Amino acid sequence: MHLYRVLFVLFAVFELHKSQAQTDPAPLSIGSAAPTFNLPATDGKMYSLASFATKKILVVIFSCNHCPTAQAYEDRIIGLTKDYSSKSVAVVVISPNNPDAINLGELGYTDLSDGLDDMKIRAKDKHFNFPYLYDGDLQRVSLAYGPIATPHVFVFDDQRKLRYTGRLDESEKPGTANAEDLRAAMDALLNNKPVEKAVTKTFGCSIKWKSKGDYNKQLYKKWAALPVDLEVIDLNSIKKIVSNKESGKLRLINIWATWCAPCVQEMPEFVIIDRMYRERDFEFVSISLDDLEKKDKALQKLKKLEASNRNYIYSGKNKYQFIEAIDPKWQGALPYTLLIDPSGNILYGRQGPIDPLLLKKAIVDSKYIGRYY
Repeated sequence: MHLYRVLFVLFAVFELHKSQAQTDPAPLSIGSAAPTFNLPATDGKMYSLASFATKKILVVIFSCNHCPTAQAYEDRIIGLTKDYSSKSVAVVVISPNNPDAINLGELGYTDLSDGLDDMKIRAKDKHFNFPYLYDGDLQRVSLAYGPIATPHVFVFDDQRKLRYTGRLDESEKPGTANAEDLRAAMDALLNNKPVEKAVTKTFGCSIKWKSKGDYNKQLYKKWAALPVDLEVIDLNSIKKIVSNKESGKLRLINIWATWCAPCVQEMPEFVIIDRMYRERDFEFVSISLDDLEKKDKALQKLKKLEASNRNYIYSGKNKYQFIEAIDPKWQGALPYTLLIDPSGNILYGRQGPIDPLLLKKAIVDSKYIGRYY
Protein backbone atom coordinates (compact mmCIF):
# COMPACT_ATOMS: atom_id res chain seq x y z
CA MET A 1 0.00 0.00 0.00
CA HIS A 2 2.95 2.33 0.67
CA LEU A 3 4.13 2.22 -2.98
CA TYR A 4 0.55 2.77 -4.12
CA ARG A 5 0.35 5.92 -1.98
CA VAL A 6 3.69 7.25 -3.28
CA LEU A 7 2.60 6.83 -6.90
CA PHE A 8 -0.74 8.38 -6.06
CA VAL A 9 0.89 11.47 -4.52
CA LEU A 10 3.25 11.90 -7.50
CA PHE A 11 0.29 11.75 -9.87
CA ALA A 12 -1.58 14.31 -7.75
CA VAL A 13 1.38 16.72 -7.80
CA PHE A 14 1.68 16.41 -11.61
CA GLU A 15 -2.02 17.11 -12.10
CA LEU A 16 -1.87 20.04 -9.68
CA HIS A 17 0.97 21.76 -11.55
CA LYS A 18 -0.77 21.16 -14.87
CA SER A 19 -3.93 22.77 -13.53
CA GLN A 20 -2.03 25.77 -12.13
CA ALA A 21 -0.20 26.37 -15.41
CA GLN A 22 -3.54 26.89 -17.11
CA THR A 23 -4.89 29.44 -14.62
CA ASP A 24 -2.11 31.60 -13.10
CA PRO A 25 -2.41 35.29 -14.10
CA ALA A 26 0.56 37.59 -14.71
CA PRO A 27 1.67 39.78 -11.78
CA LEU A 28 1.01 43.50 -11.85
CA SER A 29 3.88 45.34 -13.56
CA ILE A 30 6.00 48.12 -12.04
CA GLY A 31 4.40 51.53 -12.50
CA SER A 32 0.85 50.16 -12.59
CA ALA A 33 -1.88 51.74 -10.51
CA ALA A 34 -3.10 49.80 -7.50
CA PRO A 35 -6.26 47.87 -8.46
CA THR A 36 -9.23 48.82 -6.34
CA PHE A 37 -10.67 46.48 -3.74
CA ASN A 38 -13.39 46.35 -1.11
CA LEU A 39 -13.02 43.21 0.95
CA PRO A 40 -14.12 41.80 4.30
CA ALA A 41 -11.53 41.38 7.06
CA THR A 42 -11.18 39.19 10.12
CA ASP A 43 -12.12 42.14 12.38
CA GLY A 44 -15.59 42.31 10.81
CA LYS A 45 -14.89 45.48 8.82
CA MET A 46 -14.66 46.16 5.09
CA TYR A 47 -11.43 47.66 3.70
CA SER A 48 -10.75 49.46 0.42
CA LEU A 49 -7.94 51.54 -1.07
CA ALA A 50 -9.61 54.58 0.45
CA SER A 51 -9.18 53.05 3.92
CA PHE A 52 -5.44 53.77 3.63
CA ALA A 53 -5.59 57.09 1.76
CA THR A 54 -3.74 59.03 4.47
CA LYS A 55 -0.67 56.78 4.31
CA LYS A 56 2.32 57.59 2.11
CA ILE A 57 3.11 53.93 1.42
CA LEU A 58 0.71 51.03 0.96
CA VAL A 59 2.03 47.48 1.29
CA VAL A 60 -0.29 44.75 0.01
CA ILE A 61 0.80 41.21 0.85
CA PHE A 62 -1.00 38.18 -0.54
CA SER A 63 -0.73 35.42 2.03
CA CYS A 64 -2.88 32.76 3.69
CA ASN A 65 -3.36 30.42 6.65
CA HIS A 66 -2.32 27.03 5.35
CA CYS A 67 0.93 27.57 3.44
CA PRO A 68 4.08 26.71 5.44
CA THR A 69 6.02 29.52 3.78
CA ALA A 70 3.26 32.00 4.58
CA GLN A 71 3.29 30.88 8.22
CA ALA A 72 7.07 31.20 8.32
CA TYR A 73 6.75 34.90 7.43
CA GLU A 74 3.87 35.81 9.77
CA ASP A 75 6.08 37.11 12.59
CA ARG A 76 8.13 39.17 10.13
CA ILE A 77 4.96 40.80 8.81
CA ILE A 78 3.83 41.52 12.37
CA GLY A 79 7.26 42.99 13.15
CA LEU A 80 7.52 45.30 10.16
CA THR A 81 3.93 46.47 10.65
CA LYS A 82 4.87 47.51 14.18
CA ASP A 83 8.15 49.12 13.08
CA TYR A 84 6.57 51.19 10.29
CA SER A 85 3.21 52.04 11.86
CA SER A 86 4.46 55.53 12.79
CA LYS A 87 6.13 56.14 9.39
CA SER A 88 3.00 56.61 7.27
CA VAL A 89 3.07 53.01 6.03
CA ALA A 90 -0.04 50.84 5.86
CA VAL A 91 0.26 47.07 5.66
CA VAL A 92 -2.68 44.97 4.52
CA VAL A 93 -2.69 41.22 3.97
CA ILE A 94 -5.11 39.59 1.53
CA SER A 95 -5.83 35.87 1.38
CA PRO A 96 -6.44 35.05 -2.31
CA ASN A 97 -7.24 31.35 -1.92
CA ASN A 98 -10.58 29.73 -2.62
CA PRO A 99 -11.20 27.19 0.19
CA ASP A 100 -12.88 24.74 -2.21
CA ALA A 101 -9.68 24.69 -4.29
CA ILE A 102 -7.61 23.45 -1.34
CA ASN A 103 -7.55 19.71 -0.82
CA LEU A 104 -6.84 18.06 2.52
CA GLY A 105 -3.43 16.87 1.36
CA GLU A 106 -2.37 20.53 1.09
CA LEU A 107 -3.15 21.14 4.77
CA GLY A 108 -0.30 19.05 6.17
CA TYR A 109 1.45 22.06 7.74
CA THR A 110 -1.53 23.69 9.37
CA ASP A 111 -4.55 23.27 11.60
CA LEU A 112 -6.66 25.63 9.50
CA SER A 113 -7.80 26.09 5.93
CA ASP A 114 -8.25 29.46 4.20
CA GLY A 115 -11.90 30.35 4.70
CA LEU A 116 -12.80 33.61 6.44
CA ASP A 117 -13.83 31.88 9.68
CA ASP A 118 -10.49 30.05 9.80
CA MET A 119 -8.69 33.32 9.06
CA LYS A 120 -10.39 34.85 12.10
CA ILE A 121 -9.00 32.04 14.27
CA ARG A 122 -5.48 32.48 12.90
CA ALA A 123 -5.60 36.27 13.29
CA LYS A 124 -6.61 35.84 16.93
CA ASP A 125 -4.04 33.11 17.62
CA LYS A 126 -1.20 35.21 16.18
CA HIS A 127 -2.46 38.65 17.32
CA PHE A 128 -2.24 40.10 13.83
CA ASN A 129 -1.71 43.88 13.94
CA PHE A 130 -2.71 44.43 10.31
CA PRO A 131 -6.01 44.05 8.42
CA TYR A 132 -6.37 40.48 7.14
CA LEU A 133 -8.73 40.47 4.14
CA TYR A 134 -10.54 37.63 2.38
CA ASP A 135 -10.78 37.41 -1.44
CA GLY A 136 -11.41 33.68 -1.78
CA ASP A 137 -14.94 33.73 -3.18
CA LEU A 138 -14.70 35.87 -6.32
CA GLN A 139 -10.89 36.32 -6.41
CA ARG A 140 -11.30 39.41 -8.60
CA VAL A 141 -8.80 41.44 -6.59
CA SER A 142 -6.25 38.64 -6.62
CA LEU A 143 -6.63 38.18 -10.36
CA ALA A 144 -6.04 41.92 -10.83
CA TYR A 145 -2.83 41.93 -8.77
CA GLY A 146 -1.61 38.55 -10.02
CA PRO A 147 0.26 37.08 -7.03
CA ILE A 148 2.37 34.05 -7.91
CA ALA A 149 2.76 32.50 -4.47
CA THR A 150 2.04 33.09 -0.79
CA PRO A 151 3.46 35.36 0.41
CA HIS A 152 3.79 37.86 -2.47
CA VAL A 153 4.39 41.57 -1.77
CA PHE A 154 3.21 44.64 -3.72
CA VAL A 155 4.44 48.08 -2.54
CA PHE A 156 2.76 51.28 -3.77
CA ASP A 157 3.93 54.88 -3.45
CA ASP A 158 1.89 57.94 -2.45
CA GLN A 159 0.31 58.01 -5.92
CA ARG A 160 -0.53 54.33 -5.50
CA LYS A 161 1.81 53.30 -8.30
CA LEU A 162 3.56 49.95 -7.94
CA ARG A 163 7.24 50.41 -7.03
CA TYR A 164 8.20 47.00 -5.67
CA THR A 165 6.88 43.47 -6.10
CA GLY A 166 8.21 40.11 -4.97
CA ARG A 167 9.52 38.55 -1.76
CA LEU A 168 9.90 39.85 1.79
CA ASP A 169 13.42 38.45 1.91
CA GLU A 170 15.39 35.52 0.58
CA SER A 171 15.43 33.28 3.67
CA GLU A 172 12.26 31.38 4.48
CA LYS A 173 13.26 29.86 7.82
CA PRO A 174 12.01 31.92 10.79
CA GLY A 175 14.76 33.81 12.59
CA THR A 176 17.15 33.87 9.64
CA ALA A 177 16.01 37.13 8.03
CA ASN A 178 13.90 40.21 8.74
CA ALA A 179 12.09 41.14 5.51
CA GLU A 180 15.19 42.99 4.24
CA ASP A 181 13.98 43.30 0.63
CA LEU A 182 10.61 44.70 1.64
CA ARG A 183 12.11 47.03 4.24
CA ALA A 184 14.64 48.35 1.70
CA ALA A 185 11.81 49.14 -0.73
CA MET A 186 9.77 50.95 1.92
CA ASP A 187 12.78 52.90 3.17
CA ALA A 188 13.62 54.04 -0.36
CA LEU A 189 10.10 55.31 -1.01
CA LEU A 190 9.89 57.01 2.39
CA ASN A 191 13.08 58.89 1.47
CA ASN A 192 11.74 59.77 -2.00
CA LYS A 193 14.26 57.55 -3.71
CA PRO A 194 13.73 54.90 -6.40
CA VAL A 195 13.67 51.28 -5.29
CA GLU A 196 17.03 49.82 -6.27
CA LYS A 197 15.69 46.34 -7.02
CA ALA A 198 12.04 46.73 -7.97
CA VAL A 199 11.22 43.13 -8.87
CA THR A 200 12.26 39.93 -7.09
CA LYS A 201 11.06 36.37 -7.43
CA THR A 202 8.73 34.83 -4.89
CA PHE A 203 8.77 31.43 -3.25
CA GLY A 204 5.87 29.71 -1.53
CA CYS A 205 2.62 27.88 -2.15
CA SER A 206 0.76 28.45 -5.39
CA ILE A 207 -2.46 30.46 -5.36
CA LYS A 208 -5.52 28.25 -5.03
CA TRP A 209 -7.68 29.56 -7.86
CA LYS A 210 -11.33 28.59 -7.85
CA SER A 211 -10.95 26.66 -11.11
CA LYS A 212 -8.88 24.08 -9.26
CA GLY A 213 -12.00 22.88 -7.44
CA ASP A 214 -12.79 20.47 -10.28
CA TYR A 215 -9.38 18.86 -9.89
CA ASN A 216 -10.02 18.33 -6.18
CA LYS A 217 -13.28 16.54 -6.89
CA GLN A 218 -11.34 14.01 -8.94
CA LEU A 219 -8.71 13.76 -6.21
CA TYR A 220 -11.31 12.89 -3.59
CA LYS A 221 -12.69 10.18 -5.85
CA LYS A 222 -9.21 8.66 -6.00
CA TRP A 223 -8.90 8.84 -2.22
CA ALA A 224 -12.27 7.14 -1.88
CA ALA A 225 -10.95 4.26 -4.00
CA LEU A 226 -7.98 3.55 -1.70
CA PRO A 227 -8.20 0.10 -0.03
CA VAL A 228 -9.63 -0.16 3.50
CA ASP A 229 -8.52 -3.07 5.69
CA LEU A 230 -9.23 -4.31 9.21
CA GLU A 231 -6.63 -6.50 10.91
CA VAL A 232 -7.04 -8.62 14.03
CA ILE A 233 -4.67 -7.62 16.84
CA ASP A 234 -3.79 -9.16 20.21
CA LEU A 235 -2.89 -7.57 23.54
CA ASN A 236 0.89 -7.71 23.06
CA SER A 237 0.62 -5.97 19.70
CA ILE A 238 -1.64 -3.36 21.30
CA LYS A 239 1.11 -2.60 23.81
CA LYS A 240 3.66 -2.15 21.01
CA ILE A 241 1.38 0.26 19.17
CA VAL A 242 0.86 2.35 22.31
CA SER A 243 4.57 2.38 23.17
CA ASN A 244 5.23 3.78 19.66
CA LYS A 245 8.93 2.93 19.83
CA GLU A 246 9.35 1.64 16.29
CA SER A 247 7.46 4.05 14.03
CA GLY A 248 9.52 7.24 14.32
CA LYS A 249 6.22 9.03 13.77
CA LEU A 250 3.60 10.92 15.69
CA ARG A 251 0.86 8.33 16.23
CA LEU A 252 -2.83 9.13 16.68
CA ILE A 253 -4.87 6.28 18.17
CA ASN A 254 -8.65 6.20 18.32
CA ILE A 255 -10.56 3.49 20.19
CA TRP A 256 -14.07 3.05 18.83
CA ALA A 257 -16.91 0.60 18.20
CA THR A 258 -19.82 0.42 15.77
CA TRP A 259 -22.30 0.38 18.66
CA CYS A 260 -20.88 3.66 20.02
CA ALA A 261 -22.80 6.50 18.33
CA PRO A 262 -20.29 9.27 19.25
CA CYS A 263 -17.48 7.06 17.90
CA VAL A 264 -19.13 6.68 14.52
CA GLN A 265 -20.18 10.33 14.41
CA GLU A 266 -16.64 11.64 14.93
CA MET A 267 -14.83 9.10 12.72
CA PRO A 268 -15.08 11.39 9.63
CA GLU A 269 -12.96 13.93 11.55
CA PHE A 270 -10.22 11.32 11.92
CA VAL A 271 -10.39 10.55 8.21
CA ILE A 272 -9.91 14.27 7.54
CA ILE A 273 -6.96 14.47 9.95
CA ASP A 274 -5.39 11.38 8.39
CA ARG A 275 -5.65 12.87 4.90
CA MET A 276 -4.14 16.12 6.12
CA TYR A 277 -1.04 14.68 7.76
CA ARG A 278 -0.52 11.17 6.37
CA GLU A 279 2.32 12.21 4.04
CA ARG A 280 4.30 13.61 6.96
CA ASP A 281 5.82 11.84 10.01
CA PHE A 282 2.36 10.92 11.22
CA GLU A 283 0.03 7.97 11.21
CA PHE A 284 -3.53 7.38 12.34
CA VAL A 285 -4.51 4.04 13.87
CA SER A 286 -8.05 3.00 14.73
CA ILE A 287 -8.78 0.09 17.07
CA SER A 288 -12.26 -1.39 17.18
CA LEU A 289 -13.63 -2.85 20.42
CA ASP A 290 -16.42 -4.63 18.59
CA ASP A 291 -16.60 -8.35 19.33
CA LEU A 292 -14.48 -10.28 16.86
CA GLU A 293 -17.54 -11.91 15.29
CA LYS A 294 -18.66 -8.37 14.34
CA LYS A 295 -15.50 -7.78 12.31
CA ASP A 296 -17.33 -7.66 8.97
CA LYS A 297 -19.74 -5.05 10.30
CA ALA A 298 -16.87 -2.91 11.56
CA LEU A 299 -15.04 -3.27 8.25
CA GLN A 300 -18.10 -2.20 6.27
CA LYS A 301 -18.44 0.89 8.46
CA LEU A 302 -14.78 1.78 7.88
CA LYS A 303 -15.17 1.30 4.14
CA LYS A 304 -18.21 3.57 4.11
CA LEU A 305 -16.15 6.20 5.93
CA GLU A 306 -13.22 5.72 3.49
CA ALA A 307 -10.84 5.07 6.40
CA SER A 308 -7.80 3.91 4.42
CA ASN A 309 -5.50 4.25 7.45
CA ARG A 310 -4.31 1.38 9.68
CA ASN A 311 -7.36 -0.26 11.27
CA TYR A 312 -7.39 -3.03 13.89
CA ILE A 313 -9.95 -5.02 15.84
CA TYR A 314 -9.05 -6.42 19.26
CA SER A 315 -9.03 -10.21 19.45
CA GLY A 316 -9.28 -10.54 23.24
CA LYS A 317 -12.36 -10.91 25.39
CA ASN A 318 -11.12 -9.07 28.48
CA LYS A 319 -11.83 -5.39 27.89
CA TYR A 320 -10.21 -4.38 31.19
CA GLN A 321 -6.85 -5.80 30.15
CA PHE A 322 -7.22 -3.78 26.96
CA ILE A 323 -7.98 -0.60 28.91
CA GLU A 324 -4.88 -1.00 31.07
CA ALA A 325 -2.73 -1.70 28.01
CA ILE A 326 -3.94 1.46 26.27
CA ASP A 327 -3.72 3.89 29.20
CA PRO A 328 -4.11 3.15 32.94
CA LYS A 329 -5.67 6.61 33.33
CA TRP A 330 -8.49 5.69 30.94
CA GLN A 331 -11.75 4.99 32.78
CA GLY A 332 -13.16 2.86 29.97
CA ALA A 333 -15.71 5.07 28.22
CA LEU A 334 -15.74 5.25 24.43
CA PRO A 335 -14.53 6.90 22.31
CA TYR A 336 -10.97 7.29 23.56
CA THR A 337 -8.21 9.10 21.70
CA LEU A 338 -4.46 9.39 22.26
CA LEU A 339 -1.75 11.32 20.40
CA ILE A 340 1.63 9.73 21.18
CA ASP A 341 5.07 10.95 20.16
CA PRO A 342 7.92 8.60 19.08
CA SER A 343 9.21 8.54 22.66
CA GLY A 344 5.90 7.24 23.98
CA ASN A 345 4.80 10.55 25.52
CA ILE A 346 1.10 11.35 25.37
CA LEU A 347 0.63 14.79 23.79
CA TYR A 348 -3.17 14.68 23.71
CA GLY A 349 -5.60 12.40 25.51
CA ARG A 350 -9.35 12.52 25.40
CA GLN A 351 -12.13 10.31 26.77
CA GLY A 352 -15.23 11.19 24.80
CA PRO A 353 -15.51 13.09 21.49
CA ILE A 354 -12.49 15.09 20.39
CA ASP A 355 -12.20 18.81 19.75
CA PRO A 356 -10.93 18.59 16.13
CA LEU A 357 -9.25 22.01 16.16
CA LEU A 358 -7.40 21.38 19.42
CA LEU A 359 -6.25 18.00 18.16
CA LYS A 360 -4.98 19.46 14.88
CA LYS A 361 -3.13 22.17 16.81
CA ALA A 362 -1.50 19.50 19.00
CA ILE A 363 -0.39 17.64 15.87
CA VAL A 364 0.96 20.53 13.83
CA ASP A 365 2.58 22.32 16.79
CA SER A 366 4.50 19.22 17.87
CA LYS A 367 8.21 19.18 17.06
CA TYR A 368 7.70 16.02 15.00
CA ILE A 369 5.40 17.77 12.50
CA GLY A 370 5.67 21.56 12.64
CA ARG A 371 4.34 24.38 10.49
CA TYR A 372 7.47 24.96 8.39
CA TYR A 373 9.72 23.00 6.07
